[in-house]
Amino acid sequence: MTKKPELLFAPGCFDSFEGTQEELDEMLAELHTMVENGTFMEGAEELTEEEVAAYMGKSGNTLQ
Repeated sequence: MTKKPELLFAPGCFDSFEGTQEELDEMLAELHTMVENGTFMEGAEELTEEEVAAYMGKSGNTLQ
């Protein structure tokens, strides 16, 4: 049996979200539904180490 992914959001990750609070709530509800029904990872592609490094460098984020 495959373990379901867990959704974790960094503090402030939606600070620049330009929609309404209702739209953000709907998006988050849809993400949680997708995790629960197993469709969250459909069509997902694994990033290469180079892609991760490029993203982390541009965003100022670090993996912890």
